[in-house]
Amino acid sequence: MSVRALSVLSMVAAAALTVTACSANEQAAPPPAATSAPASSAPAAGVTGKAAVDTPASKLRADLTQLLTEHVYTAAIALKTAVDAGGKMDDPGVKAAVANLDANSVALSKAIGGAYPAAEAPFLESWRQHIGFFVDYTLGKATKDQAKVDKAKADLDGYRTSFGQLINSVVPELPAAAVAEELKPHTASVFATIDSLVAGDGQVFAKLTEAAGHMPMTAATLAGGIAKNKGLEGDVNSPAAGLRAGLTHLLTSHVDLAGIALAQAVAKGGDLNEPSVKAAVAAVDSNSVALSKAVGSAYPAAEAPFLESWRQHIGFFVDYTLGKATKDQAKMDKAKADLDGYRTSFGQLINSVVPELPAAAVAEELKPHTASVFATIDSLVAGDGQVFTKLAEAAHHMPMTAATLAGGIAENKKLA
Repeated sequence: MSVRALSVLSMVAAAALTVTACSANEQAAPPPAATSAPASSAPAAGVTGKAAVDTPASKLRADLTQLLTEHVYTAAIALKTAVDAGGKMDDPGVKAAVANLDANSVALSKAIGGAYPAAEAPFLESWRQHIGFFVDYTLGKATKDQAKVDKAKADLDGYRTSFGQLINSVVPELPAAAVAEELKPHTASVFATIDSLVAGDGQVFAKLTEAAGHMPMTAATLAGGIAKNKGLEGDVNSPAAGLRAGLTHLLTSHVDLAGIALAQAVAKGGDLNEPSVKAAVAAVDSNSVALSKAVGSAYPAAEAPFLESWRQHIGFFVDYTLGKATKDQAKMDKAKADLDGYRTSFGQLINSVVPELPAAAVAEELKPHTASVFATIDSLVAGDGQVFTKLAEAAHHMPMTAATLAGGIAENKKLA
């Protein structure tokens, strides 16, 4: 890794610490904690189907799932963008990526602060601090400074303990030791992602997906404790809540992984055979397979058609990107028309197995998805430094899509 790249990482750390210092007057809230078995909320007697998906407890779990999943992706994007920019801190993409990461941290703190206003500021300070420790670990790895690596690991061990204590201080239902233990997979998987990034071994995107995959359990644990503490209606651990949270994680990951893959392809001049591009594309396809299996677990006959349809729409976005990059308006127009047709056919596919979800409503629900991904691609090709902000906006549409799909499936399957 170049000296300039290391300089960027140092600046990322400095930026995180600067933002933390500026937050002294903000309110505080507890962070996402976790235990091996999330505490349960108050079950809503007789609630099934869409109503079970839409309970406050279910929504809390889904919201935290989305934010924590995004945390992992935005953190990795910030580090990788800084390295790829060769140390240019003023590069629009780097500035946007760092700002996007901190916006996610603020959103998490506000989610916690919504339930516990006095914990919002302490949570934000603590959360920003742990990001800085990961930056220190990256710097240590990149410079082969084992002492720095060891200190970063020790700092993150200490962070797990203090974070657990912070959460427990506002949510007694979540034992401090259990919260600290729940964070072990998070730190270990992010270490593995950073190791791969620094080594350049082509596994970084697979490792990143694994790291993000630990977040739904952390979200469930935190949501369980909060829901029980606040007496929220619904059951965080119900099948309906689990379905909504699972789809939220997969669909949020879909947007982030697709954005990363497209950015990687553009950075490599459109060479789809370049190893890092192939690895990024493989991570996107693994997510597509996971989504199809989630659908197939409820409707086995729909798994293969869903996967074929889902892969097809990703191809249309690739076509749009190629058209945009080559200023081929005809190609862009065709890609847009293809995606319009896809929305219709996808709606029909979903309706054929879930009659509770009208085909036209499903197609309409996908409009924000396609529009926001187009905006992300436009920014990526233009190089205006807004691509990660646009990517975050695109990802933020996915929780509603997940809630819509989960509501229909839960209604169809009479899930509690």
